[in-house]
Amino acid sequence: MKKWVKIMLGSLVIVGLLGWYFAANTPPTKVSARNQVPTFYLHGWGGTANSTNRMIKAAEQQKDATKVLTAKVSSTGQVALIGNWRAQTKRPIIQVLFQNNKQGNYQITSRWFKKVLVAVNQQHHFKQFNVVAHSMGNLTLAYYLLNNAENAKLPQLAKQVNIAGHFDGILGMDDQANQNRLKASGEPVKMNATYRQLLALRQVVPAKQLQILNIYGDLGDGSHSDGRVSNVSSQSLAYLLQGRAKSYREVKITGEKAQHSALHANAQVDHQVGQFLWGK
Repeated sequence: MKKWVKIMLGSLVIVGLLGWYFAANTPPTKVSARNQVPTFYLHGWGGTANSTNRMIKAAEQQKDATKVLTAKVSSTGQVALIGNWRAQTKRPIIQVLFQNNKQGNYQITSRWFKKVLVAVNQQHHFKQFNVVAHSMGNLTLAYYLLNNAENAKLPQLAKQVNIAGHFDGILGMDDQANQNRLKASGEPVKMNATYRQLLALRQVVPAKQLQILNIYGDLGDGSHSDGRVSNVSSQSLAYLLQGRAKSYREVKITGEKAQHSALHANAQVDHQVGQFLWGK
């Protein structure tokens, strides 16, 4: 074998050994605590994985987030976690799916969500979490807070995104277009039974802890609604939480793509959610 070939082979061996040594002894890049806060996505009434798939994909593509788990909840409230949340994962996302996706009792769905939180926390401990909720998912979250906001043993909600929330009624059920209004204080003139229960949030949510982004749609057809929920019903969240929140911001989406079910497949919404949760 020629001398230069031996030298080249020897050099390659040395480089390989050095590469192995440094790879084995270099600590993994640390991810900031803020970027390790998990975000749970809650679908609405009749929702499936398709209800939040697009929003999650947008978060992965635009904000370098990672879907780590799917939490499937049976009709009896049993939680199955599918996936793997690896240590140091940046901006982890958990997709929550209810098998009984037409359960309209918010006390029940809020208990299911609590079970999801506990199950995930047992697998991968975290102190804070975020939530992105659409439609009925907003009420699931609201009742979770109503029942658990003061429980210091549970992870604490840091940021919540409310999309198309019907906090004070649904058109065609217990609300009608242009039949309600907000007082200067933000309090709705008419309150349904659900909203009256949610008034307790004004006392139980920890002060100056929660950051809120409330997104709602206006079709621009004179109904001042997204076709299913009036703007007053969506905006009535402010009276419940604005005085307790660390920050509260509303965003109105207009036009055809502001329709109730279309809001979770809207590029403007994706942008607003990403900026709010993870910044630039």
